[in-house]
Amino acid sequence: MRLSPSLMLCLVLPAALPGQNLKTTVTQRYFTSVRRNLEAAADAMPAAKYSYKLNAGQMSFAEWMNHSTERNFSDCAVLKGDAPPETAKKVPNLKEKEEVTAALKESFAYCASVLEGIDDQKVLASPQLTYSLLHTVVHNNEIYGNIVGYLRSNGIVPPSTASRTSGAKKQLP
Repeated sequence: MRLSPSLMLCLVLPAALPGQNLKTTVTQRYFTSVRRNLEAAADAMPAAKYSYKLNAGQMSFAEWMNHSTERNFSDCAVLKGDAPPETAKKVPNLKEKEEVTAALKESFAYCASVLEGIDDQKVLASPQLTYSLLHTVVHNNEIYGNIVGYLRSNGIVPPSTASRTSGAKKQLP
């Protein structure tokens, strides 16, 4: 018998984290940290480097940030049971640091508010909702893993490394 990844996660997490539920664990341990890392990375990259690509075949730094923003709006809209906010429509055309960073932060704030309003019972009620919750965290971590190279190749210490070496963590609103 083969278990789906989301079912396996639902079976493993409660045993690994006594006293915590799926949504709380995902939010506290994973969503908050990837949010902090991506927002800090967006802030750390100089505006002139938002069009930077590691090589010609890859997305630019701005395109990676926009991809995170689009997925946040899309996945969290599913969790909310609503259409993505109107601001999501303009994301593919954003290129400048100020607008890209503002949209990214808005998408994470949107997700945070949606996550506050859900519980495990709702999330586990459908595979699509479970997928959307997990995708919000997993895919953003994949995106962060990609952009670490963009930061390092521009002489910027990634936020996840900087927070471990300095002991300081940015507080989120």
